[in-house]
Amino acid sequence: MGMTMTQKILAVHAGLPEVKAGDLIEARLDLVLGNDVTTPVAVHVFEKAGFDRVFDPEKIAIVLDHYTPCKDIKSAQLCKTAREFARKHGVTHFYDVGEVGIEHALLPEKGLVAPGDVVIGADSHTCTYGALGAFSTGVGSTDMAAGMASGKNWFKVPAAIQVVLKGRLRGWVSGKDVILHLIGRIGVDGALYRSLEFTGPGVASLSMDDRFTIANMAIEAGGKNGIFPVDAKTLEYVGGRVSREFTVYEADPDAEYERVVEIDLDSLQPTVSLPHLPSNTRLAAEVAGLPIQQAVIGSCTNGRIGDLRIAAQVMKGRHVAKGVRCIVIPATQEIYLQCVKEGLAQIFVEAGCAFSTPTCGPCLGGHMGCMCEGERAISTTNRNFVGRMGHVDSEVILASPAVAAASAIAGCVALPE
Repeated sequence: MGMTMTQKILAVHAGLPEVKAGDLIEARLDLVLGNDVTTPVAVHVFEKAGFDRVFDPEKIAIVLDHYTPCKDIKSAQLCKTAREFARKHGVTHFYDVGEVGIEHALLPEKGLVAPGDVVIGADSHTCTYGALGAFSTGVGSTDMAAGMASGKNWFKVPAAIQVVLKGRLRGWVSGKDVILHLIGRIGVDGALYRSLEFTGPGVASLSMDDRFTIANMAIEAGGKNGIFPVDAKTLEYVGGRVSREFTVYEADPDAEYERVVEIDLDSLQPTVSLPHLPSNTRLAAEVAGLPIQQAVIGSCTNGRIGDLRIAAQVMKGRHVAKGVRCIVIPATQEIYLQCVKEGLAQIFVEAGCAFSTPTCGPCLGGHMGCMCEGERAISTTNRNFVGRMGHVDSEVILASPAVAAASAIAGCVALPE
């Protein structure tokens, strides 16, 4: 039996001719990632275990993005621990306030991930890099510590679900609607410890921003990873960023999949996830008119330049509804500057939005947009669990940038005109 794309990557990195679902392997790592929340825990484990050096300072990335700019003394202490570790071990790819971006947008932008890589990160949305044809997955801080020390990690080879995309997206429909639709169909545990492998003729019509969004939320379906084939768009994206050699892998024609899910992109409509699970999906038109008090446009899911262009297109010449707070967060400094150059920043500010430096802040209820009891937000983030964005009696509706922007203008869930 042939191997899936994920299985081929893992086999090569384990030095094996082949692997199959369920195999336990030790694989070589191309990159180990941590942030301001998870790195300090990993540092403690690293030092307690007696490690005195990292395996390769070029293959570790530490990004201070979750609670930065620091919201309180505790977050400042966490950042200090990460800074001191990075300095002590000469970590090349260390990103602090002023240079930072939301990690899962920043690393591809900086060319730190390439097709065929194996990447672990002490953050569940590390699966984002599957958009580039890499195997990438979230791990705990203990695994991060071991990875930093040894350059290797243990994996159970995942079985795979093939998601066949047909047609092309229409109108205001985007990658966010694709992944919400998929999670709504298979559930938050529908791909538990599985590789979600996206294939089919519809892939070619998806932008890289769409693919990053879809791969990012593979974890919301329980997936071990999400992965896309490497095509001309992928190679164009990495061509100006990745300076090292890389290998492109393809699934074998006889690769084994546990399940095949087909999605007709032509028929998709703007979709939202109601509280309190990403799988609680509805068509946006079905819940139009549901009042909101906050809108968040940004995050590792939808803070890229394509996302913000869409939001600005919806908001141009309009104003955020009275009683609604709209927060717009470019995912990286480069995207922030591009928003300024293209006039998007002006559109957002004139529309009455708060336009922020890159941060994860509101996504996890950290800062820059916490909600109190009884409030409801529409957000382009990836999770809407109880208390995700603040008080346990607040609510989060997940949506695309187009729907979030239209809703901010209307003061309720709304479709863009």
